[in-house]
Amino acid sequence: MKTTHRLIHPITAWSSVRRLGPVLVAVTFSPAFAATPDSGGAEPKTHTLFMGADLSVEQNQKLYRVQEVVGDSLVIKVEGKEVRIPVDRGPVKLQVDSALKLTETSASIANFKGERSYTTKNDPTANFVRGLNESEAQYADAQYAQNLAQDILHNVENKVVTSDGFHSNADVKAKQMANATQFLNTANAGPGSSFYRAGSPVNTEGMFDAMDVAFEVSSEKPLDNPYVLIVVQYRATGAKPGQVGNWIYARSLQPIGREARKVHIAQGGFPPGFELQGLQVHLYNRGEEIATDIAPKRVALTRDEAFQYVMIEYVNSHKGATLPATPAMGRLPGDWPARVAGGQFKETYYISVAKDGKPTAVFSDKSCSQKVEDPYLQSVVKDIRFKPALEQGKPVDGIASVKFADLAI
Repeated sequence: MKTTHRLIHPITAWSSVRRLGPVLVAVTFSPAFAATPDSGGAEPKTHTLFMGADLSVEQNQKLYRVQEVVGDSLVIKVEGKEVRIPVDRGPVKLQVDSALKLTETSASIANFKGERSYTTKNDPTANFVRGLNESEAQYADAQYAQNLAQDILHNVENKVVTSDGFHSNADVKAKQMANATQFLNTANAGPGSSFYRAGSPVNTEGMFDAMDVAFEVSSEKPLDNPYVLIVVQYRATGAKPGQVGNWIYARSLQPIGREARKVHIAQGGFPPGFELQGLQVHLYNRGEEIATDIAPKRVALTRDEAFQYVMIEYVNSHKGATLPATPAMGRLPGDWPARVAGGQFKETYYISVAKDGKPTAVFSDKSCSQKVEDPYLQSVVKDIRFKPALEQGKPVDGIASVKFADLAI
């Protein structure tokens, strides 16, 4: 599902379009890939399938996937070059696509809160406090005016001020008495009179115009360049039935590790009194979305179940295609980076792959006549799963060409 938005600083997008929601996809796992008992019990759930969100930005009438968020800029790649799109220089057009995603990395989100709130201008409590302060100021002004008027009356009763000095002229004294009495009456008039300051607290209870989102996030696997994407579905007061708006907020975060990091986002600008229809929070690291405890449609999978999902998605998205086998997922040993850095496995190897995506043998030549007998490399290859070769969209046995020094799975 695709939804188009206009972006407003700070990395916030609005629209009045149909609701952005998850698409439910049924995936059935065959008994061949069901969890099987081993010496340690049931196969562990190592992967997570969930409904994620892909954020794209339009540039020159073309859409580009957002690679990451840095400060107030969206980062995209145009013809292989990194381009930063500042969002504080005018509207930016965005598109959000809902998509099922599979990841081996998960982050924990705790103490999650997402609710409507108020901006300072519209906060009933703040308005009440301002009203009290204003009333106290008005009372102090009234007391001052009363005291001043009383002093004037007292002075007029004893003397009259004219341009010539002090006299006892009865007519002038009467006029001064009348002016002082009028001033005293104005001071006693209270709120609403011209003496008092204009304006009074407005009743804004229930007129929410902001969102307040807070949570704590941690991850066993360090996330060195994370950012968060928040999608809010809302309905404005008086909107037509079914008319739902979407609001997007993206923000870069500090690195995330095992120690929980607090995240708090408070943003205003919503139509006063809006209704909250839905809220999604998506977490990314270097442009790749990470599964969280609150991810929509979250399902924990074993490694074999995860691979079967990869197979299903790969075949369904390449109908009629003819393609070679390629590495899809695997677990590299802990000493692998050191061995590669030391110059091992720089050559290109050729791996025979069955139509179910499992490797059968490793060869050092393209004709697959020279089998590699290295036990270490064989154990590494055995733990890799491949997208099988396709012939007119059908999985077949094939050969995968792999340069292990560049392998990223």
